[in-house]
Amino acid sequence: MAEGVFRSIVKDPSSPYYNLVGTVDSCGTGGYHTGDEPDSRTLSTLRDNGITNYRHEARRLRDSDFKEFDYIFAMDNSNYSDIRRRSGRKEVIQDPYYGAGDGFKKTYEQCRRFSENFLALTFPDVPQPKR
Repeated sequence: MAEGVFRSIVKDPSSPYYNLVGTVDSCGTGGYHTGDEPDSRTLSTLRDNGITNYRHEARRLRDSDFKEFDYIFAMDNSNYSDIRRRSGRKEVIQDPYYGAGDGFKKTYEQCRRFSENFLALTFPDVPQPKR
């Protein structure tokens, strides 16, 4: 979900962050969902928020990701620990997978807020959109 939310902000031509971010990708620290499409509740939540073109196939974090990407975000403490352990060198977003549908709405809101705050800090000279 976080990838879809972040991508919707930085790839939207009306966004002040349009084309300031290159590659946006998502992966897991475990390989148990490799090749899977997003959970149907994730896609439903994204659609409910106007994100209708999100496509994704799950993959596992690669060692090369630490060289390829400038930033790697962890969505919860478990993933954060795994990433730190792998890299050699926070607002926590709870995984809604095992909860009810309203957890996906909360996760969407957290992803949106986190994305906007990160972009505002990373690109301080870009005028902030009116909300």
